[in-house]
Amino acid sequence: MVPTPRGRSVTRAVAALLAVLAPVVLVACNGDPYPQSSLHPASDGATAIDDLYRQIVIWATVVFVVVEALVLYTVMRFRARPGQPEPAAVHGNTVIELLWTVAPAVILVFIAVPTMRTIFLLDGRTAPDGALEVEVVGHQWWWEFRYPALNVTTANELHLPEGRPVRLTMTSADVIHALWVPRLMGKRDAILGRNTRIVFTPDSAGTYLGQCAEFCGTSHANMRFRVMVDASGVFESWVAAQQGGVAPLDTANALVAEGDTAFRRIRLPASNSCIACHAIQGVSGGVLGPNLTHVGSRTTLAGGILSNDSAGLARWLANPPGEKPGSLMPRIELTPREIAALVAYLESRQ
Repeated sequence: MVPTPRGRSVTRAVAALLAVLAPVVLVACNGDPYPQSSLHPASDGATAIDDLYRQIVIWATVVFVVVEALVLYTVMRFRARPGQPEPAAVHGNTVIELLWTVAPAVILVFIAVPTMRTIFLLDGRTAPDGALEVEVVGHQWWWEFRYPALNVTTANELHLPEGRPVRLTMTSADVIHALWVPRLMGKRDAILGRNTRIVFTPDSAGTYLGQCAEFCGTSHANMRFRVMVDASGVFESWVAAQQGGVAPLDTANALVAEGDTAFRRIRLPASNSCIACHAIQGVSGGVLGPNLTHVGSRTTLAGGILSNDSAGLARWLANPPGEKPGSLMPRIELTPREIAALVAYLESRQ
C-alpha cells in the first residue's frame, strides 16, 4: 500500500515530535531522581512553596476539566449533521454571563489569598536566636560564602547543619545575581550595594544543587554551587577542619614544594599571579578569586562545573577561559611540570 501525502505528513510530524521529546526524556534519566526539583522540598521554606504550588495546580486542574468538558459537549452537541439547519443564535444570557464572570473571580481569590500569605511568610520571616548567619557574595561567575561568627570563608559549596535555622544575607560584587536552590528555598536576588535576606531551616541531610537564576553574563549557566546539609556532628567537624588552618607543607614531596613556589611567584604582569587574586591562610591575601585555604577539601571547582580532582584541576589551570567562557581568571602559559606541581600543591591544601 502506497502511503498517501497526508499519511506521510503525519509520519513526519510524529517523527519530529519524537525527536524533540527524546532529549527531554534522556535528560530526565539521571542518577539523582530529584536533582533540582522544587516538588521534593527539604526545608520549611521550600515546603511552603510546594504546598502553594499544589493548591494552584488543583484549581488549574478544575478549570481545565470544566472548560474542556464544555468544549467537548459543544463540539458533540452542535456538530454538523446532514440536513440539519444552523442552530439558532443565542445572545445575552444573563445567567451564563454572571457565571463566567463570578466563577473566575472566586477562583482567583482562592489562589491570591494563599499566594500572598506565603509571600509574606517567607519575606517577613526573622531569624530566631541561634540561627546560623551566612554572608553570600555573588561574583562573575562563582559564589563566596562567609560565616562571620565562625571565621570561615569558602566558595561554591555551602555547608549547613540539619535542623538549625539559617539566615543568608546576600549581596553582589558586580552585576545582579540570584541564589536559587529549588529543594531548599525560593530564589533571592544578590544586588551590588544592597543586602537581601532569606531565612529557612533545612530538614533533611544531603547535597542539593543550586545555581544563579538571574542572567549575569557569558558564563551565567556555569555559575553553579552545592549546598551540603550535614547531619548532627558532621557540620561541627567541618567547621573545626576549616578553622584549624591548612596542613603543614609537605616539603618532602618535590611537586608540592614546586607548586608552593609557583603559587607564590610573581609573574609579569602581577595580575597574572596566583597570589594577586587568591587567598590562602598564611600565604596570600588576594580577594578577587575564591579563597583557596581549604580548596583540597572541596568536591568541585570553577563554579561547580569541574570535579575537584587531579584531572579537573589540570584542565582548569591549563585554560580557564576555555573551560568557562568569559572567566576573569586569565590563561597563563604554564608548562606541564608547573601544572602538575600546582595541582599537587592545591590538593594538599586541606
